[in-house]
Amino acid sequence: MPEPDDEIFIQQCLQGDREAFGMLVSRHQRSVFNVALRMTKSYQEAQDITQAVFIKAYENLASYDTRFKFFSWIYRMAVNESLNALKRRKRTVTLEDEPAIPAPGTAADRATEAEDHVGKALMQLKPDDRAVVILRHFLFFSYERIAEVLEIPEKTVKSRLYTARERLRLTLRERTG
Repeated sequence: MPEPDDEIFIQQCLQGDREAFGMLVSRHQRSVFNVALRMTKSYQEAQDITQAVFIKAYENLASYDTRFKFFSWIYRMAVNESLNALKRRKRTVTLEDEPAIPAPGTAADRATEAEDHVGKALMQLKPDDRAVVILRHFLFFSYERIAEVLEIPEKTVKSRLYTARERLRLTLRERTG
């Protein structure tokens, strides 16, 4: 079941109240954007994906099944849109692909460098694996919630997460020497 407020907003929206849909957007926009940003590592692309997700949600709201949580439905759209964007994206060399200039030795610089290494390693994962890692470690979803969002069995979530973590570990080990 959707959250009580979501359910009310959905019903109001289906009755023609556009402001009710605005409330749904306000409630879920940040999470959708964060999923897209973590998946694509592009602020502009994440904004475009977020907009596309909410347009699709609005257009398809009548087909939404209220037996399921609204966030699962909308997050699944965000993951799918992000995966589609990654498929469309052509590999180009950017400044981000250039080797990092060694940072001075402050703790903040080392933390930024570590975050950069993790971000680049994350982008080397297959999109399906990346989605599981992002949902678990950046958005702190439970295995059950991830399974619901990605529409896969919970055992598959755990398997993908294990595989993705191993790949991340190996990639980070190679990067940091």
